Amino acid sequence: MFTRILILAPHTDDGELGCGGSIAKFIEEGKEVYYVALSACENAIPQDFPKDSLKKECIQATKSLGIPKKNVFILDFENKNFPNQRKEIFEKLEELKKEIVPEITFTPSTEDLHQDHQTTTQEAMRAFRRGSTLLAYEEPWNNIVVRTTFFIPLEERHIEKKNEALKYYGTQSFQRKGYFGPDYIVGLAKTRGVQIGSKYAEAFEVIRWVWK
Repeated sequence: MFTRILILAPHTDDGELGCGGSIAKFIEEGKEVYYVALSACENAIPQDFPKDSLKKECIQATKSLGIPKKNVFILDFENKNFPNQRKEIFEKLEELKKEIVPEITFTPSTEDLHQDHQTTTQEAMRAFRRGSTLLAYEEPWNNIVVRTTFFIPLEERHIEKKNEALKYYGTQSFQRKGYFGPDYIVGLAKTRGVQIGSKYAEAFEVIRWVWK
């Protein structure tokens, strides 16, 4: 149904964590996928890594999922300070909307507690309030409540692609973030799959659905 898809990530890696399996499926189906990361978190890179590490990791990760490099945009908004950059973020999203014209946009959960994720979704709801379907992906470690009202069934190969992409984020595994672990990724995908009678799935919150 949808052919032009935008993955909106507050930080490099959020898109892969939230919907990496679905991205792999979209690419397999021949859909046109765009990936926009609002920040490469240069102020939060571990000391042992160059400041541009997350940018390079994101380019490698999205490439492994099959997204063309020309469709990947990595911006330089300041990590953990999105609320104070709200106006500029909205203006950039408006610009990208005109350039990409997505039919469906993925953004973080409306219940996400991270301030950058909250701002991203609030401004996405404003910028894409006309024309684009809006779905919110889950990152449960940031949520108290997770609304799962839309599911994308996946195959094992899609989850393998997701885990392959996440392996490129050496800066994050260095910090021993448990939600980057392959067992967690597979476990969550199996849990969501059980909810719809599929082996694997990713779950999303419907913010707005535009039937086309």
